[in-house]
Amino acid sequence: MSYTKLNVAELVQKSEAELQELLKNKKMELFETRMKLKTMQLQDTSLVSKIRKDIARIKTAMRMKRGN
Repeated sequence: MSYTKLNVAELVQKSEAELQELLKNKKMELFETRMKLKTMQLQDTSLVSKIRKDIARIKTAMRMKRGN
């Protein structure tokens, strides 16, 4: 599984609906990754941390769009 870091500049250019969908997908990916971690199927344990940071980046981009 190859991991690519999300770029905040690219995220800000996306619409609110796209960000919501991306956030939903990342949360589901985090859930699946945690399940793999618990069942000893995950090779790269740092993936959980990376996905959590991506979720934070998405939420930051959403706040920036709203102006809060």
